[in-house]
Amino acid sequence: MIRKHTRRAAKAAFAIALGVAIILGGTVGAATAGDSRSQATPLIIGTKNFPEQYLLGQLYKQALEAKGFKVAGYKENIGSTELIGTALTSGKVTVYPEYVGVILSVTFGRKTTPKTAAATYALANRLYGAKGFALARQTPFEDKDVLSVLNKTATQYGLRSIADLKKVPNLSIAGFPEFKTRRTGQLATLYGVKSFKFVPLASISAYTLLDKGQVLAADVFTTDPALGSGKYTQLKDPKNMFGFQHVAPVYNKKLAAELGPRFAATLNAVSAKLTTKAMIAMNTAVIVNKKSAKSVAASFLKANGLT
Repeated sequence: MIRKHTRRAAKAAFAIALGVAIILGGTVGAATAGDSRSQATPLIIGTKNFPEQYLLGQLYKQALEAKGFKVAGYKENIGSTELIGTALTSGKVTVYPEYVGVILSVTFGRKTTPKTAAATYALANRLYGAKGFALARQTPFEDKDVLSVLNKTATQYGLRSIADLKKVPNLSIAGFPEFKTRRTGQLATLYGVKSFKFVPLASISAYTLLDKGQVLAADVFTTDPALGSGKYTQLKDPKNMFGFQHVAPVYNKKLAAELGPRFAATLNAVSAKLTTKAMIAMNTAVIVNKKSAKSVAASFLKANGLT
């Protein structure tokens, strides 16, 4: 289970991660006017279906609004990459934060991954560019899938790498439903892991399933607060099955042309502040301490001079 923190400790850790002191009674500065040119394409921000995406959506939304841009719609929790990708191409959303490696492997079905983060971003931008979309700059942090096990499971079976899962009898792996369709083949071809029971995640977290012994491994994410507890071993991915997963907002090129260069500049200013430390702190505030993504994003933006 994810460890509980006291409100004071969590608040202090959050402030340290943001690089600012906690200031009581502060006020948010007045919004700057956005680009005044006419706009035919609506600015509609969407997110996928998990807390970090809710945070990212709120961060970009609030920063844009603070600079005077009118957000015509905000659609949270649309679903998986496949679903939100369809929403983007159909115009139901015109901006959403995506992981660049996912763009290649899921959106465009690429079977191989470039060898660097920069090459991954460049290819994702080129592929989306051919469809009328573009990527803002990518974040310093990346949130990668990682197969994890309890430390005692790792010790029992000598697990260090994903390939070592072949040694586990009656292997069971928990993950979001899309993991089965996206990764089963790669587990077999890259690591020889050909037989396991897949347990789709629903209302129970992967960490709860691990802690209760209901699964032996789980597909989780590197910015999950629970991984800081020291209870879990992250299995190495030497063949880079999960790729490079920095975040870049994907947006409609026509929309960006209508809004002018300050639109992308605003997205880029937010992305530049999103370090791994900051994302773990914000994820902890939302997932562990049950704060709203909206309020956590507002605090972060204010602390970093983005509103």
